[in-house]
Amino acid sequence: MQSGYAARRGPILTKTPSHRQQAVRRRLAAVCAILALALASGLIGSLIHPVHVLSSRPATGPFSYFPSQ
Repeated sequence: MQSGYAARRGPILTKTPSHRQQAVRRRLAAVCAILALALASGLIGSLIHPVHVLSSRPATGPFSYFPSQ
């Protein structure tokens, strides 16, 4: 019978991430969250305003005060 103190295989202990690694993870998480929010808002916007609705509007230039008729 083996002793309770005998060396055996088991989970390996890992080092705690450094402050730099934690900062990189937080920065990456923030960038991913911003990209996910932009993607979700773009998807919702495309569902609310389909392309054919936007193309039927009269075109106006950057300096026009009234829409063209």
